[in-house]
Amino acid sequence: MKISFFSNYFNHHQEALCNAFYQRLNEGFTFIETEPMEEFRSEMGWGRPAPGYVLKSYLSPENEKKAEDLALESDVVIFGTAPEHFIEKRLEEDKLIFRYSERPLKEGRIKVLIPRLAKKFYHNHFRNRNKNIHILAASAYCASDYKFLHSYIGKCYKFGYFPEKEGKSFRELSELKNDNKPLKILWAGRFLRLKRADLFLSAAAECRNAGHDFTIEMVGSGEEEGRLKALTEKLSLSDITEYKGFLSPEETRERMERADIFVMTSNFLEGWGSVIYEALSSGCAVIASHAAGATPFLIEDGVTGRIFKSGSRESLVSAMEDLLKKPEDIRKLGKNAYDNMQEYWNPDTAAGRIIEMSEYMLEKREKIYEKGPLSKCEYLYNNWFR
Repeated sequence: MKISFFSNYFNHHQEALCNAFYQRLNEGFTFIETEPMEEFRSEMGWGRPAPGYVLKSYLSPENEKKAEDLALESDVVIFGTAPEHFIEKRLEEDKLIFRYSERPLKEGRIKVLIPRLAKKFYHNHFRNRNKNIHILAASAYCASDYKFLHSYIGKCYKFGYFPEKEGKSFRELSELKNDNKPLKILWAGRFLRLKRADLFLSAAAECRNAGHDFTIEMVGSGEEEGRLKALTEKLSLSDITEYKGFLSPEETRERMERADIFVMTSNFLEGWGSVIYEALSSGCAVIASHAAGATPFLIEDGVTGRIFKSGSRESLVSAMEDLLKKPEDIRKLGKNAYDNMQEYWNPDTAAGRIIEMSEYMLEKREKIYEKGPLSKCEYLYNNWFR
């Protein structure tokens, strides 16, 4: 089988999945990078040395032609953020395509009233709704957004981004976490308004005022940093809070491996939320906003983590206090999350299922997975969690 994966650039979100494809397909797998990475993303640690299976189409006319040939001749094309012209001929011949997509309407349905975007939605999606094209949903809200666009009905499959599978055993992770006296709560991400780190700090202050004992670690940098540090001082959290600054993805993962609880507070402008994936994989008890695209796929409330209503301090405080009052539940949730990620939500399983489902589809047969990557998406709307 020959699979070609088109996306704007090769980065740490895709590297492990691509490696898993290459291990199975060898020369049958190619990643086509269609543009150079922006400098600010490279500085954030997103950049990766390009393995031999990466074709940079923008480097020469010859590479562009190779990419066009792969787009047409491959058995399967996975199509992320890339110029649509690469798949025009493939669409005409109705060959199998998986469109790798976050939710298209995360800023709201009003986007369909903007002429430029309405034209784009029609050209890329609606006119192709009956073609042999399926959605790899990097958000639990993908299916409902595309349903609103009358596109890909019944053809959306659970997917996401798949950083490196956790290499430590849960016992090894627990030994690292057991060094924390008191419990350590970690928040990690860019300091942007949509990430709502301020909500976490406010909830943490309320929990501390209620008598709970813990420390806070804040990993990240960004435009909100000054305001967040001032808020930390205002809420009398400075003595238990450490700002670690910007860390690489690998360094951030190490901090997750040592944390007891991980809190993710983003609003609906968060497409996926890879930190949820990484913290669950690291055996943390994760408390996540219901708005993040990864949350409904990866967390079963009370089993593999906790979910709170996005933007609600009361809901977040309740979830945090439940764990702080019952520390034994922290390891229980962490173990359940770790097991779920090891068995289902990892690059090896995702790549294997893409290949297997493609084989079925190419033979006009149906393959059904009950849970995990490539299981069917439900129609989930913003108000599902109350």
